[in-house]
Amino acid sequence: MSRPRLVGLNHVALEVGDVEEALAFYARVFDFTLRGRSPRMAFVDMGDQFIALAEGRTQPPDEHRHFGLVVDDKEAVRRALAEAGVQILPGRGLDFLDPWGNRVEVVEYADIQFSKTPEVLHGMGLDGLEKSEDALEELRRKGLAPEPPSRPS
Repeated sequence: MSRPRLVGLNHVALEVGDVEEALAFYARVFDFTLRGRSPRMAFVDMGDQFIALAEGRTQPPDEHRHFGLVVDDKEAVRRALAEAGVQILPGRGLDFLDPWGNRVEVVEYADIQFSKTPEVLHGMGLDGLEKSEDALEELRRKGLAPEPPSRPS
């Protein structure tokens, strides 16, 4: 009997202390569209995926557990975090803690194997968002991107 394959993530549920405060905090850092609301939850669109912000976080701040957000411009996030007075955590990446202790890692779309279809990118207003050559090579090794055109001899 074959086992089902993991295909991707539909959403992440992120526990926060207060949904309104969380929406205000994340709006200072990111441009996003609110998908929907309920009394203790908010749903933030990310193209064909979303994050659910859920009231009720009670655990201490995360140290190693984290989730990664993909952005079109990592340096713009760095500037927005500085403007919002959010401390960037030490290390080689761009990690920060939100006010409730959720550790967020920010990665740039160009640099990772994660891909959106051209239709999703178009719907997000991100036509022309490209992958770096390193990310394309990683995708090619897995058969997830076409080989580059061969040069004439």
